[in-house]
Amino acid sequence: MLKTSFLISKKEEVIKLLSKRGFDANDMVNEIIALDKKRKSIQVQYEGILAEINSISKTIGELFQSGQPAKAKPLKDKSGDLKKSSKDLAISLEEYQKKINSYLLQIPNIPHKDVPAGSDDKDNKIIYESNTSLNKNLTEPHWDLAKKYDIIDFELGTKITGSGFPVYKDKGAKLQRALISFFLDCNTDAGYEEVQIPHLVNENSAYGTGQLPDKEGQMYEVTSENLYLIPTAEVPITNIFRDVIIDASNLPVMRTGYTPCFRREAGSYGSDVRGLNRLHQFDKVEIVKIEHPKKSYDSLQKMKDHIEDIIKKLELPYRIVTLCGGDLGFTSALTYDFEIFSPAQEKWLEVSSVSNFETFQSNRLKIRFRDNEGNIDLVHTLNGSALALPRVLAAILENNQSDDGIKVPKALQKYTGFSFIK
Repeated sequence: MLKTSFLISKKEEVIKLLSKRGFDANDMVNEIIALDKKRKSIQVQYEGILAEINSISKTIGELFQSGQPAKAKPLKDKSGDLKKSSKDLAISLEEYQKKINSYLLQIPNIPHKDVPAGSDDKDNKIIYESNTSLNKNLTEPHWDLAKKYDIIDFELGTKITGSGFPVYKDKGAKLQRALISFFLDCNTDAGYEEVQIPHLVNENSAYGTGQLPDKEGQMYEVTSENLYLIPTAEVPITNIFRDVIIDASNLPVMRTGYTPCFRREAGSYGSDVRGLNRLHQFDKVEIVKIEHPKKSYDSLQKMKDHIEDIIKKLELPYRIVTLCGGDLGFTSALTYDFEIFSPAQEKWLEVSSVSNFETFQSNRLKIRFRDNEGNIDLVHTLNGSALALPRVLAAILENNQSDDGIKVPKALQKYTGFSFIK
């Protein structure tokens, strides 16, 4: 969530930058400014009344001490009236702040200057693409390979739960476990501390990282408990630091964790959801950084390099793109997507997004840092998938297929205990 003070001081810049997303913020920002002006006027009255109440209370105390209690009665009456007025003003202040927040919640994060203009993924900027011509003759899609080698059962998952909940079997299950362990080891070797976190979160946690208000209905809700199944480990990991003030000397804070993730994926259909392309439940390993504002974009580059190194170790064809304004997530200021090539589908599959949210999340979560002079300010939060498993597994199957079976990438063989799926 953006700061009201920032919107007011940088009004024209904010409106211009948000237009990169195709978001017209003009009316909303003007309404926020008008509401905040009224709020400030009430705040002045409120603080003036509180000061007067304190002054009267002091005078009443002095009158009692000097043996003049009779003179205190009219002051007590006046104090009572002022307290009633202050209560009314406090309610009014809260109402104005709620109105301001209702607008702030609708405004997405301001895109970084490096975000390309554009309306959808066709306008994303490719910054690296590896050679895919060597894979053109690998034509069997991963859903057929999964059935041929009996390692993933989509029909059984549909029977148990519904579409989008596959069952991984035998070497398919071991390959999943291998990927999780491999990703976690890569992350901890890079300095990320591993955590195991809850798979359900409360409303405050989902609100803090920007999943709520849930504009697209993507989260599964346990209505009886007012809890939500997590769409990503980013939510519980980042919320570890909600309402925490971190000493600047302890930045960056780096965490990684594995969780299953749950997404309704409302409105998804067609070939994009076939096989492992888009699931309602999937496994993912996440990395999260809490960083000093002056260092967050250096950290973003390091995270990008780290994820690229993991994909290289899997020996898969990949590309990196910078998301344009129209494709940028609601909470992100700058995002790099990693995509792995699917030769059988002849398309790129997104397997990771690494993003800098700047203060958008930390303002909601009140995650702050204290510098050497004792000043307190908001941190920047960053996160990335390192990595999401379904499409990585799909790419491994498709890019390593042969007439004899599927070769397991060398980096995974010490985790699987086998080098080939026959």
